[in-house]
Amino acid sequence: MAKTTPGEFMRQVQAEARKIHWPSRQETVTTAIFVGIMTVLLAVFFLGIDALFGWIVSSLLSAL
Repeated sequence: MAKTTPGEFMRQVQAEARKIHWPSRQETVTTAIFVGIMTVLLAVFFLGIDALFGWIVSSLLSAL
């Protein structure tokens, strides 16, 4: 593989950086809200699962 000079490397980096599509403010806000809602829903779900398993384990242990 041929060696690349630092100047050529920088030109390649700049060319690749121009291809980046940055999200708009609206896309960022929408995604952040979606992530927040999903985090709350998953937290409630896992709280319920944990409570259920805790109840099952305590029921099994109290029966002994």
